[in-house]
Amino acid sequence: MRIGYFDSSGGGSESGRSGGVLAELARRLLADGVTVRGAVQENSGPREGHCDMDLRILPDGPLIRISQDLGPHATGCRLDPAALETAVMEVERRLPGAQFLILNKFGKHEAEGRGFRQMLADVAASGVPVLVAVNPVHQRAFLDFAGELAEEVAEDRVHDWALGALAGLEAA
Repeated sequence: MRIGYFDSSGGGSESGRSGGVLAELARRLLADGVTVRGAVQENSGPREGHCDMDLRILPDGPLIRISQDLGPHATGCRLDPAALETAVMEVERRLPGAQFLILNKFGKHEAEGRGFRQMLADVAASGVPVLVAVNPVHQRAFLDFAGELAEEVAEDRVHDWALGALAGLEAA
């Protein structure tokens, strides 16, 4: 059981940058012939100062908008919990046969026991390697959740880590 994570906070738009790292990893693993499942974030915008948050369900879509428009002066969380749960169900539907799971982030909903949290636990327990981006705000909750299974991975080493995790499965 391997759960890799990297810090999503460095440089540029947090979820845009980490989404790009994860999307590139998915592209490379798929090109390597790995059966990849999960979700990567793709932001569009900005519109009225806010980006729209979308999740691309791996390997081939759909794209699910997980943000809601709260108006131009809103300062609260724009995550649409129902849309996030739709994305979770869509990933779950595609899980059979997965060799590797990529999740866009361990965020507030996962820290509170919702979102992709149960899927992450179930997939890791089945032996499939998982990689997820984690913001330092939620790192303590993530480490409490993942325990000794959590392996910090340098952002520029995610592909190497993934290949090593997959090679470990073949050797077992």
